[in-house]
Formats: sequence, C-alpha cells, structure tokens
Amino acid sequence: MESWYMLTLVGRDRPGIVAEVTQVLYEAGCLLGEASMLRLGGNFTIMLMVGTDGDGTALNRSLQQLADALDLRIHLDPAEGAFHEHPEANICVTISGADRAGIVAQATRCLAGCGFNILNLESTVAGSVERPLYVLHIEGQCPLDAEAIEQRLIQDGLRDLDVSVHPMETMIA
Repeated sequence: MESWYMLTLVGRDRPGIVAEVTQVLYEAGCLLGEASMLRLGGNFTIMLMVGTDGDGTALNRSLQQLADALDLRIHLDPAEGAFHEHPEANICVTISGADRAGIVAQATRCLAGCGFNILNLESTVAGSVERPLYVLHIEGQCPLDAEAIEQRLIQDGLRDLDVSVHPMETMIA
C-alpha cells in the first residue's frame, strides 16, 4: 500500500454500521489495519487504519457519501502504518469510586509523572443516577514498579478512590 490513513467515524449506534463501512472500504480496494470500534454512551465510534494506493481524495469522497447516508461524522488523516511495532503493557491500573470531576486528569497527570506510557484506557460510569460510580482501567508501560505507582496515585489526591495497580504478565508460558 502506498498510503495509510487513520479513519474516525462517530454517530448514533445502530446495527450494520461496521458492515457498511467495511464494504465501502473493500470496494475502494483498501487494506484494513488495526481497528478499535466501541459503543460509548449510545454512540458508535470507530478508529481504523486504512491503506490505499491513492492519495485519499477518492477514499474521502466515498466515505463522506457513506457518512452522510448514515448520519456519521468522519475524519480521515494521513498516518504511518507502523504495524508489528506493538509495545506491551507491563502495568495495569484500576481506579474506581464515587464519580467526580477530575479523576482521569489527576490519574493520567500522576502516571505521566511516573514515566507511564498509556497504551489502553477505558472508563465507564456505573451505579445509578443518585450514586454514580466511575471505573477507570489503564494499561501501559512504566519503568516504576506497581507498588511505587500505586503509592504516587494515592499521594496525588486519589485517596478517596479505590486504587489498584499490578504488574501484567508479558510472557505466557
């Protein structure tokens, strides 16, 4: 493939979006690389690496027609197709507790200060409207050990939450 692009589509979730998007990409002669597709708060979102021999203009036009038909917002950017360069997470962080503003900002600022490279971050709001519970799950690479990271998270203002940090097994026997 000559060029790689990062495709992002966002819109109201409904069955068949992935099938329609991938059919348009197939018909355009594209290769699909890594992908992440999620449902967030009733919305569908996809980030997908797309390889094409063209400059992206025709691809963008085809995708825009699809996005208009499905009421999706689209974004297409040139990107490097650096596949097979997968850093492996060695630390997993889980933070949960009563939902409040600033949990993600505090946690990620502290982790950045530890030299933590976030490879995956997921969060959800659970509980009820009256008693919302926020759950944050982060995987990444860090030169510090799990105990040191956990202590820093607690010291940096997350002591009102349940904080769990543990090493991830990178070698499976």
